[in-house]
Amino acid sequence: MKTKLRTISKKLLADLHTPVSIYLKIRDIYPESVLLESSDYHGSDNSYSFIGLQAAAKFIASDDTVTEQYPNGEILNYAINSYNSLPEQLQRFTNSFEIVDNKNELPFNGFFGYTAYDAVRYFEKVPIQPQKSSTQVPDMYYILYKYILVIDHFKNELFIVENLFNAEQSRMDEVISHLENRNYASYNFAPKGEELCNMSDEHYKETVKQGIQHCKRGDTFQIVISRRFGQPFTGDDFKVYRALRSINPSPYLFYFDFGSFRIFGSSPETHVQVKKGKAYIDPIAGTFRRTGDDEKDLQLAEALLKDPKENAEHVMLVDLARNDLSRNASDVQLDIYKEVQFYSHVIHLVSRVSGKLFPDVHPVRLFADTFPAGTLSGAPKVRAMQLINEIEPDTRGIYGGCIGYIGLNGDINQAITIRTFLSIKNTLYYQAGAGIVAKSDPESELQEVNNKLGALKKAIDLAATLKN
Repeated sequence: MKTKLRTISKKLLADLHTPVSIYLKIRDIYPESVLLESSDYHGSDNSYSFIGLQAAAKFIASDDTVTEQYPNGEILNYAINSYNSLPEQLQRFTNSFEIVDNKNELPFNGFFGYTAYDAVRYFEKVPIQPQKSSTQVPDMYYILYKYILVIDHFKNELFIVENLFNAEQSRMDEVISHLENRNYASYNFAPKGEELCNMSDEHYKETVKQGIQHCKRGDTFQIVISRRFGQPFTGDDFKVYRALRSINPSPYLFYFDFGSFRIFGSSPETHVQVKKGKAYIDPIAGTFRRTGDDEKDLQLAEALLKDPKENAEHVMLVDLARNDLSRNASDVQLDIYKEVQFYSHVIHLVSRVSGKLFPDVHPVRLFADTFPAGTLSGAPKVRAMQLINEIEPDTRGIYGGCIGYIGLNGDINQAITIRTFLSIKNTLYYQAGAGIVAKSDPESELQEVNNKLGALKKAIDLAATLKN
């Protein structure tokens, strides 16, 4: 049965608003909200930021059970019966919402949320059994919001979109009144105690050696081994997000508030994007540490392009992306190859693979068949994930999964949850890994992990100094 909704919208001038200033005004009034930003405000194709307010519907997968919540208050709970059923259930749920009146062609309406790495056990035969720990959150969590604020940075316009269900009356004026308020509450942030880690430096290097041996035996060509850190804190973790977006601007900036926990970060990497029937994967593989000297960094970029180990890893993962897309798409091709991209603490090699969805394939199916990214697991993917489950001391939770949106029109845009914090029970958890191949050096891989986490640790320090 279809849940029908009408959408109305109002356009305002956005020159006095930023996504952060808007979010600060409304987050205490509308808990369980979401902020997604674009770091590229100069191109018309990637110039939107979004804020979602007031959950109207939810799809949650946790402990082998799905919970569906509908706008009329109905709640359904049912078991996930086989490893291949969850994508079909999510597809059915999103398809059950139909826009019957949408006079304004707006850039997005749909579900915001995440899929944890551990959810792969519902997609593939990987024996992951999440531990009952302080970092455990649902495997999948997507929300359809009543209000979506769309900031078009290219045109300096703000659209307020309201989803109305059944004979519901608009209350958009309440949102507008909150935006006009020039005051907002500010709370301090402070780290508390020592940084935690789930393995020592020596332990991590031993796990890298295990990965190298598996590659030499031919069990896998490449495997990503990661380690997790934690930092207890007091106060407002949104200040850490503000610091991170300044230190490490990335294609995906996001802050998701799920009530009892929050997920926020600055991810550089697309897992999969589907737009008007065309799918894209942007594998990142190949990493050098930045020096802070632009001339030296340019020389490092040239060295990265010539480094045999980094290039072999990149080629392998580009091929994996092509194979993943080929399961559900035709005309798979390489649009960008080994483009050098500079971030605050690292230099990456980035490519883009694209393909056209088969006419009978739903985008959620393609999303599941490409999950998780090969750049966060290895190749061949299923075998690499099986080994990761044996080698790493803890299940990954959100790390290496995806976060973003699933549109009611079939579009999808999901970032990989790297350079990302999980904030739960007054502790920030953050994780990074390195791609291990037969010629890897354990000390170098350890330093690569530390380099990737440099921006996150710096953001924690900076957040403690912010007074407004």
